[in-house]
Amino acid sequence: MTLEEAIGLVRNADASVAIDTQRRLDRLTKPQGSLGRLEELAVRYCAMTGERKPSVPRGVLFTLAADHGVVDEGVSAYPRDVTAQMVRNFLRGGAGVNVLARHEGIEVRVIDIGVAHDFGSLPGLVDRKLMMSTRNMAREEAMPRAIAERACAIGVDLAVAAANEGIGLIGTGEMGIGNTTASAAITAVMTGATVDHVTGMGTGIDEQGRKAKVEVIERTLARHHPDPADAVGVLSKIGGLEIAGLAGLIVGSAAARIPIVLDGFIAGAAALIACALQPRCRQYLIAAHRSVERGHDVLLEHLQLKPLLDLELRLGEGTGACLGMGLVQASVKILAEMATFGEAGVSERGS
Repeated sequence: MTLEEAIGLVRNADASVAIDTQRRLDRLTKPQGSLGRLEELAVRYCAMTGERKPSVPRGVLFTLAADHGVVDEGVSAYPRDVTAQMVRNFLRGGAGVNVLARHEGIEVRVIDIGVAHDFGSLPGLVDRKLMMSTRNMAREEAMPRAIAERACAIGVDLAVAAANEGIGLIGTGEMGIGNTTASAAITAVMTGATVDHVTGMGTGIDEQGRKAKVEVIERTLARHHPDPADAVGVLSKIGGLEIAGLAGLIVGSAAARIPIVLDGFIAGAAALIACALQPRCRQYLIAAHRSVERGHDVLLEHLQLKPLLDLELRLGEGTGACLGMGLVQASVKILAEMATFGEAGVSERGS
């Protein structure tokens, strides 16, 4: 399936299924609304999938990894080599995302879409490498437009394959030293916010480093003038390969009516791109958490998403998405397994 085909297949969530789901929830053995946002999640899940009697979905988290040429501008506290080192850590099961995924019963799939390292044949690694890192966007466009389109198409392919396997819930994760710089640039362009307002500390730089990062992004935007009406062009000029892949993953998942649980700031930047490509994608997004990265609030407000958790996370990888996926599965389990007043022989209010 091409990116254009996936964009054309995205439909509105089913409002009639949402109404029926809420009616079922209101008949369960509890005061109406007493399970709060878990009830909201169940309603949204059913509206997205079109299922009135869902089973608990199998969840898969996709962690896309790529490097960023803008690291050459000194925007990160960590060297570029850390991207490849962390990919190996993911595959060994030793990263934060692996721990939380095991806790929630979520499968993690690691995709190399642009890491500046030759892994060879590494068991467990999905090789979709398009470039050995993007180029330094402060000096030239991050990638050719054709590569940006191919990166999005890879994300679509991942979603289509997941749908064919019967996967019912997809989470977004990423790894790429320098990717908060690309994400801040994308967020500024797509939301209209100032660069200073959406640029945070990333991997742990100090305030002086943050100001230098702001200057790099402002200089980049002045050089390239990315047009928010041309989402693929934005990716080509200032994006990351993993961000483009995640944008395609979101579009492809929405086309297949699979709910998407977003991680933090980088996943949110990808969602901005996906929703610019197809606004109906927003109806399939669940924001797992609110990151402490300062631009995250801006993009969540722009996407009209209310995060499930606020744990002051800023690790990325898909850590927050794993926790959010567990809550989605819990909400579906409540709907599927909890008895109604009639089924349980329990008197309703006022009876």
